[in-house]
Formats: sequence, structure tokens, C-alpha cells
Amino acid sequence: MPEDGTAVPLKLYYRIGEVADIVGVEPHVLRYWETEFRSVRPQKSRSGQRVYSRRDVDKLIRVRDLLYAQGFTIAGARKKLQQSGHEPSPTGEPALLAAQGIRESLLLLREDVVASIQRLSSIASDPEHPLTQEIDTPDDDLA
Repeated sequence: MPEDGTAVPLKLYYRIGEVADIVGVEPHVLRYWETEFRSVRPQKSRSGQRVYSRRDVDKLIRVRDLLYAQGFTIAGARKKLQQSGHEPSPTGEPALLAAQGIRESLLLLREDVVASIQRLSSIASDPEHPLTQEIDTPDDDLA
């Protein structure tokens, strides 16, 4: 039973109208919440109707409680659900942080490569540098 005491009939699946009655909101509100809360993703039947599981209904009752009873905003309710483990974190955050770290590493590597190329260019253009002078090999003496 959800935390606010709302009785949910025991069924495997619920249609959107039934869920709207149970949760106490209009169906369009449920469709909107689906776009805002990633943890609520009802399946669709062959005819394209939304089919909610018992878990979906419980989550929607929790969302309604956070928004209407506790006065949270959508963003605040999402954050609260993430903290309690009921809502997954946005996929962009970890990926974005990882990409930024990789970018910084690549920029440092690029600086090292450019510096190495400049050193090699200066060595190659200096005829007095020991690395640019011909090296006598034992095969040269035989010729």
C-alpha cells in the first residue's frame, strides 16, 4: 500500500483511466508526469493504450504526494525521488562529466605532442645538432 494510505486494487495491469482515478489526477497529468519522471514508463498494449503496472501506480501516488501534499516542484520532486533511489539519475550528468574529463586529458596530450613536434623540428633544422649529423657505421668503412 502506498505511503498515503490510498488503496490500490490488486490487478496486474491498469489502464490510464483507472490510474487517474486511483491517483486522483486527470489522465493528461499522468501523461505529462511520464515525460518528467523517467521511473514512470508504462508499457503500451497492442492497441496502443498505456498499461500501468502496480509499481507504476505506487510511484505515481508518491509523485502526487510530493507535488500536491508536500508542495515540491517537478524538479524538486524528481531530485527527492533520485535521492531516495526511486528515480534514476539523468544519463547526461555522468556521461557529461566523463566527456569533460576525457577532453581535458586529450587537450593536455595535444599540448605535449605539439611541444614534441616543435623540439624535433628545431633539432632537424640545426645542422650542428649531433642527431642531425651522419653517423659512421661499420658498413661505411667496407665500401
